[in-house]
Amino acid sequence: MASVDDVRFFCLSLPGVSERRSWNQPAWFARTLMARMWEDGVLTVKTGEREALAAMNPETYYWTPHHNRSPQLILARLAHVDRDELQELLLESYRLAGSLPPTG
Repeated sequence: MASVDDVRFFCLSLPGVSERRSWNQPAWFARTLMARMWEDGVLTVKTGEREALAAMNPETYYWTPHHNRSPQLILARLAHVDRDELQELLLESYRLAGSLPPTG
């Protein structure tokens, strides 16, 4: 199970990432928002695979109607995410926030 401390540690280990508050919760920014915590242990990240993640594991990944206008944003319940998966999520979000060139 991943924690807020794991999110903070990995985000701040990436070049150019800073932490500040967003909606009164911890958030991490590269060029743009890359991750933000919610009160209930839910993390917002950017992904290019939102539909696939939510379809494969809806207990972990989902989005709300508020996020429909932002098709790269997905919510992840940290209680269901291990540290390796968290690192992959955050690295992709960092890349999509404009700090790394696309892979492949």
